[in-house]
Amino acid sequence: MSRPGHAASAGHGAHQRAVEALAERILKGTYGEGDSLVMPEVRAELDVSQTVLREAIKVLTAKGLLGADKKRGTFVRPREDWNLLDADVLRWKLAAGVSSDFFADVLELRRSIEPAAAALAAERRTDEDLAALDAALSAMAASDNDPVLLVRADASFHTAMLIASNNRFYAQMHRVIVPVLVQRDRAVLAAAGAFERPHALHAAVVEAVRNRDVDGAYMAMLELLDVSAREHP
Repeated sequence: MSRPGHAASAGHGAHQRAVEALAERILKGTYGEGDSLVMPEVRAELDVSQTVLREAIKVLTAKGLLGADKKRGTFVRPREDWNLLDADVLRWKLAAGVSSDFFADVLELRRSIEPAAAALAAERRTDEDLAALDAALSAMAASDNDPVLLVRADASFHTAMLIASNNRFYAQMHRVIVPVLVQRDRAVLAAAGAFERPHALHAAVVEAVRNRDVDGAYMAMLELLDVSAREHP
């Protein structure tokens, strides 16, 4: 006889697998925008119960991937309705593959957020914030262009800077910016083998933050983003 806790855990696992599998099919275009889902076929493809499928659909509806009406039943919503600020949707999008236009859109987002966050960090940073930024710089310097270590250090730097802004909304943006940054960093390193002047550009931002140079921090972060975009379009 199975224990109640074990059964609940198994049920949750089936539910999560159904969410992931259905999301993958939507993001990869197996089910296209506007397509109505034929429930018996979807259940058979995913090999799940009606209850599990219903719960998975609720999750993806809340994230903007699915909709429902009386005429069409459950259908795939247009891409512009997908909540890319949701960590799961963004993860699924990155896994499905993204174009250079996607990275360009994220760069525009970063240019509007990260320089302002750096300026706020220069004004509001704490000793703990500086310690996190210095640790990221040290990790970057010690990486010796090891791809895994360098990507990790870069992610830590940008996360620490957003948090150092001490603005609760900017701080949350690392959930959107950093996963895209990591994927882009990996692609750049795979193609080029190294970044140009990564430590110096990042260190300039940290020094401005350390010196409470608000304008300097803003401009240093903007230069960091622009140099990266020019050298690795």
